[in-house]
Amino acid sequence: MRKRLLALCLLAAVAGAAGVAGPASARPMIVGGSDASETYGFMASVQNELGHERCGASLISPEWLVTAGHCVSDRHTGEVLDPALTWIRVGSLDRTQGGERIRADRFIRHEKFDMALHHDIALVHLAAPVAARPIAIGAAPATGAAIRLLGWGKTCPTPGCGEAPVLLRELDTTVAGASACGEDFDPALQLCTDNKNGTANACFGDSGGPAVVADGGEWKLVGATSHGQSASCVDKAGIYTNVVAYADWIKQNT
Repeated sequence: MRKRLLALCLLAAVAGAAGVAGPASARPMIVGGSDASETYGFMASVQNELGHERCGASLISPEWLVTAGHCVSDRHTGEVLDPALTWIRVGSLDRTQGGERIRADRFIRHEKFDMALHHDIALVHLAAPVAARPIAIGAAPATGAAIRLLGWGKTCPTPGCGEAPVLLRELDTTVAGASACGEDFDPALQLCTDNKNGTANACFGDSGGPAVVADGGEWKLVGATSHGQSASCVDKAGIYTNVVAYADWIKQNT
């Protein structure tokens, strides 16, 4: 319950500042990272009709993306949002221009998703295929493994503390052990990442975006940003949906 209330309060602050409706939970952002060092053609920005960033997502085929379940959910009712009101920009480091911009036409949220952010995963279908190169799903990383987070969220750790960057950001960190991940953490279905002694993490601003690992010279998708554990996103390890654990569900629904 504490996690859900924190998430909803933080989202209300961000959405209220923007003057637009938002999805169901706090939207993490990259704090302590740097400008993207690669093109990351699979990285997508999930936007409302005004072009405001709602969440991140990962292109897994020319027509499908993976994001967080709360990114396609109404924060008040928990109902699935209307995909016709959502635009996707993919294949650009700049969330305001470049790449391809196309409407979503279908959301498939996990059937066991709830507002406490269990099973926090969803699929987004595009109205037409895009040319950007998708990312493959990798193998679940072990505790201590190197992992990279991507997002356009704010770069400061509290709600309302500044504007979100226009250019994509990245953060290199490691997979944290379960003891750092909170009492609600499910190691079979979630991942969490180290907060670098309280200096860096994902937090409010870009839920649904990818956590990736290097494998054979390529990036592989292993996580989707879900939520934090405290009001300051750098205080504790960040929580991610383990996309690898949902690979069969993804295959069945795409």
